Amino acid sequence: MYLWRKLNKNQRAELLAFRQFQNRPWHSPAHLESLNGRYLLTAACYEHRSVIGLNLDRMAAFSESLLAKLKVHCEQTYAWCVLPNHDHALVLTRKLPNLLSDIGRMHGKTAFDWNGEEGKRGRKVWFNCAETGIKSDRHFWATLNYVHHNPVHHGYVSNWQEWPFSSGAAFVANYGRERAIDLWRNYPIETYGKTWDPSDL
Repeated sequence: MYLWRKLNKNQRAELLAFRQFQNRPWHSPAHLESLNGRYLLTAACYEHRSVIGLNLDRMAAFSESLLAKLKVHCEQTYAWCVLPNHDHALVLTRKLPNLLSDIGRMHGKTAFDWNGEEGKRGRKVWFNCAETGIKSDRHFWATLNYVHHNPVHHGYVSNWQEWPFSSGAAFVANYGRERAIDLWRNYPIETYGKTWDPSDL
């Protein structure tokens, strides 16, 4: 994510020239639309500072705003999670450019509002919102487990149901504890993102 900072002046010039030649965005990966419309969206605060998590009210208000944007542009939101310094959402959408644009505007507004509240005008709040196309059913279920397990992974809670800014509790309530455990065993996240079976597409 922060590779650009590690490059020297010549390496940066070469990278920019390559991106321009390929008609790609200069400083971020190209947005590629998935054929099945399923994506993992990830947005992070700049340098992973806990700006979202200043207090519970801010986290709750941001969660509501994010869900409202997803509702407008997505046919379905399968899983979501907001943490103090980043968020994830597993969604089905045929309007990816519109969704990313609207999230970008939300980031701009929240940055302005939060910097005003904290007296930190000019502070960079957000890094980016990136999407990962879901490649298969195995990838989908492992991603869903990954999103719901994120608060546990980062040490905020000991189980999914305890984190209030997530769909984890609702998922367990709707699917049942045994089904959730079965999905967790069948689609583990230890090797998340390394290999996916293309035959499952």
